[in-house]
Amino acid sequence: MANIKIAVINASTVLKDSDVKAVVPALQTQVHRDFAAAWGIDADLTVVARDSKPTAGSWWLVILDNSDQAGALGYHDLTGAGLPLGKVFAGSDLKLGYQWTVTASHELLEMLADPDINLTAFVESSDKAGVLYAYEVCDACEADEFGYKINGTLVSDFVYPAWFESFRKKSSTQFDHGKRIKKPFGLLKGGYIGVYDVIAGGGWHQITAEKGPYRYVIRPDVGSRRERRRTPRHQWLKSAIRQR
Repeated sequence: MANIKIAVINASTVLKDSDVKAVVPALQTQVHRDFAAAWGIDADLTVVARDSKPTAGSWWLVILDNSDQAGALGYHDLTGAGLPLGKVFAGSDLKLGYQWTVTASHELLEMLADPDINLTAFVESSDKAGVLYAYEVCDACEADEFGYKINGTLVSDFVYPAWFESFRKKSSTQFDHGKRIKKPFGLLKGGYIGVYDVIAGGGWHQITAEKGPYRYVIRPDVGSRRERRRTPRHQWLKSAIRQR
């Protein structure tokens, strides 16, 4: 059994509880079999019934319609106990024609890799300059077309630790699970990553794959990981659930 326990909560109106329950086994397999092997981080997932409360001490992966509904229901930046919380805006995905299961996988794995949304990789360009890369493990390869199926459920590709290691030579090792990325910090079509230039300042911004189409979905929603990374920690709010 893993030390990390994740409660999967369906608070959406666009998905039935049965839809979510059918997907969780694939997410669990991805974490146990694929992600833990690459990153050494494991977790046990449990679906929370609508008339039940998450187990004390669990992290939350909440399925929602959109960021507005998240705020209305009281799902904010952390669980009620101040623990990590991931959000999946399934309604927004369906409206834009994306697979919500890929987003669920994406948010789950990124929460496991950087639960406090404070990790970065620093790449020096000189003794006085450099760039911080956000430690997000699915953004670089997040497009649905690069996902893979587990028992019929499409899940997200994810990068390996070597992706954040600037000393790695091109094609010298495996940089992502799908074996498509060939170098550190490489981006697949539709991929992006948050960066912070320590000299230029200006805060966090996104860089996108060369010739990759701009996707509306990469704009940070309120309460998303990208929005929280830009928000001072003292402004983060614990969830105060009103109804579900």
